[in-house]
Amino acid sequence: MIQGCTSNAGKSYLAAALCRALVGEGYRVAPFKAQNMSNNAGVTPAGLEMGRAQIVQARAARVVPDVRMNPVLLKPEANTRSQVVLLGRANPDLTALGWRERKAHLWPHVQGALHSLLAEYDVVVIEGAGSPAEVNLRASDIVNMRVALEAQAAVLLACDIDRGGAFAHLLGTWHCLTPGERALLRGFILNRFRGDPRLLAPAPEWLREQTGVPTVGVVPMLDLPLPEEDGVALEGPQAWEEGGFVAIARLPRVSNLDEFAPLGPLARWVSTPAELEGARAVILPGSKSTADDLAWLRGVGLAGAVTRAALSGVPVLGVCGGLQMLGRTVGDPHGVEGGGEVPGLGLLDLETEFAPEKTTRLTTFTDAETGLRLEGYEIHHGRTAPGPGVQNLAPGLLWRQGNVRGTYLHGLLEHPAYLERFLGWAGLTPPAALDSLDARLDAIAARVKASLDWDFVRGLL
Repeated sequence: MIQGCTSNAGKSYLAAALCRALVGEGYRVAPFKAQNMSNNAGVTPAGLEMGRAQIVQARAARVVPDVRMNPVLLKPEANTRSQVVLLGRANPDLTALGWRERKAHLWPHVQGALHSLLAEYDVVVIEGAGSPAEVNLRASDIVNMRVALEAQAAVLLACDIDRGGAFAHLLGTWHCLTPGERALLRGFILNRFRGDPRLLAPAPEWLREQTGVPTVGVVPMLDLPLPEEDGVALEGPQAWEEGGFVAIARLPRVSNLDEFAPLGPLARWVSTPAELEGARAVILPGSKSTADDLAWLRGVGLAGAVTRAALSGVPVLGVCGGLQMLGRTVGDPHGVEGGGEVPGLGLLDLETEFAPEKTTRLTTFTDAETGLRLEGYEIHHGRTAPGPGVQNLAPGLLWRQGNVRGTYLHGLLEHPAYLERFLGWAGLTPPAALDSLDARLDAIAARVKASLDWDFVRGLL
């Protein structure tokens, strides 16, 4: 099991690396994360919803994604409210319960999923969430040490040394564990290290003297991206090229942000009209709370800026929630997001109404505009009806009105040919293509494996 001292310590990345490395040694491997809190979700071949990180880890393990690998997915809708997705389906009853009340209902499903995977596979690579040192959450824990104890898993604790304070993080986390939990903690990993590992001495040995736990790896900062799990990836400074760029609205409840990775340095996440100025194309991404994020767009002035850009001929693309915002109205008669009806930006002659049932499926269609065969996935409550002013490029999935396009298909820009067309409309040249996901997973696994005491890690199996 990979746990972390903090969120964004690299747990998902390391778990994916271990999945691919162990598969390379002939083991049958499955990933597992009991509970994810993320709006970055994907769809399994069975049409069920699960965390994007575990879909990537399943790819690393060369197995078909299965919702047992992420039995509980929490999708934040507001600061104090999250939709509960249990075994791939949104569950309104559990969503209505308070955080602490959910444990009794969720834990049996976590146990069942975990033990069924343990019975089917040689190795299950388990990922924790946040930090096991959050003692205020111990009583409601279903994802960190509760899972480690249930599986009797050997735990490797990772910290992001690039943030500083790594040894204090590791020691402090160890101190917050109970004796039974400490017995499972078998090694520390220093992740995202820049520099000469010899300069770390004598700290790793000092840490071992304090805890009895060895440091089993120093993993370097790797320039090999994987799809991000959540919006933490948007924190901190952005790197982009001078010249033309694609502005992506940094919505408070943005979802599925990883699908824009192919834009590379052309992507600029914007929160104000000034940041959008000069954009050669604009994207409204998916949202877990369309009405609230539409209100935010208006509040910060981006709604007007996007409208002005569209009217000046700048290509605009809305994906899922972004598509809904571009329409004339967004209605919520069943209270999926709180009820009521709000006006959209009116750039597409579309009307959306939320339905109680969520659509989750893999989708393939031919775009009537480009002739390209496109595939991806859908995750949405909305049902969108076109008016006479909009062109249906793929009924129910893709529409165009002049230079404004909207789609329910996640993954559209992950098609190199469509990405080239989209950037061509903006007068931009596509960046260098990322290596395939499989090639990146192979490279990451090789680098991480070489950075660990692999004989030690293999001896934990």
